[in-house]
Amino acid sequence: MKIFLTGSSGFIGFHLSKKLLDRGHSVHGFDSMNNYYDVKLKKARFQILNKYKKFSFTKGKIENQKILSNSILKFKPKIIIHLAAQAGVRYSIEKPRVYLDSNITGTYNIIELAKKVNVKHLLIASSSSVYGANKKLPFKEIDKTETQLSIYAATKKSTESIAHAYSNIWKIPITMLRFFTVYGPWGRPDMALFKFTKGIINKKKIDIYNRGKMYRDFTFIDDIVDGIYKLINKAPNLKQLGKIKNDSLSPVAPFRILNIGNTRKVYLLDFINALEKELGLKAIRNYMPMQKGDVKITLSDTTLLKKLTGYNPKTNYKIGIKNFLKWYLYYLKNLSK
Repeated sequence: MKIFLTGSSGFIGFHLSKKLLDRGHSVHGFDSMNNYYDVKLKKARFQILNKYKKFSFTKGKIENQKILSNSILKFKPKIIIHLAAQAGVRYSIEKPRVYLDSNITGTYNIIELAKKVNVKHLLIASSSSVYGANKKLPFKEIDKTETQLSIYAATKKSTESIAHAYSNIWKIPITMLRFFTVYGPWGRPDMALFKFTKGIINKKKIDIYNRGKMYRDFTFIDDIVDGIYKLINKAPNLKQLGKIKNDSLSPVAPFRILNIGNTRKVYLLDFINALEKELGLKAIRNYMPMQKGDVKITLSDTTLLKKLTGYNPKTNYKIGIKNFLKWYLYYLKNLSK
């Protein structure tokens, strides 16, 4: 199958592209290769993908409609998986305009082109951050999401609304993917596990927000990728309406929202303790107040995803940390200099 995938040199995009290629699919990657974090890491991911015969690539920004349009119209994909975005809750406070351009304008461009090439299924990355100030746990796709706490979260919620409108008017089958705290090998250097590991090894202070009194639904990258992969051939269809309890399927459009998480909340200090144990080192802890735009707890309900695909996350956070550290040693030796 021909699959167009944005953010192919990013964390999730790299892992998903590799799985698709290993399964024999043709993948056209699209990535800006920007310097939000170390470009060497992105280039190393790209070099691995570029060894596959069925992988092709365009470098460009999703905000650039001309480059994006030429790439999609030439490749003529059956499936589009849109993972490219400006990530990071804290950075969105400093540079909000970047998020509006990439996450909203870029996603609009993707949806417009999906309409033009008449894709069978468009899958778009959203985020668990859209649940914002919600207090009811675990988070379900049918819960109200009206209280986003960061610019990043607001842009992700906006893309859900735009996608639904397009799906309603032009009947494009769209699935929105709400990811919960993804971690693992080849992860982003700005994410907690990467930063904690680097700080502990280098005997530097690690910043721990809200004094560590936070819970996260840490979801290992392999489980995230497994969830997306299982959904590719599960395009929403209005004929499914009313057949599944608590389905997020729109009553008017082939549009569905799905959580992809581990379904367990982990206390942040327990996570750090497990990392210290694996490293055999103690962290120099710098306890900080709660950051603006952040949330104290995330916890996914993936019942709907399981009903649709049989999804069953397998990786305990302690095993996930161990797997990350095996890769991190490779990173230190080959990519960090």
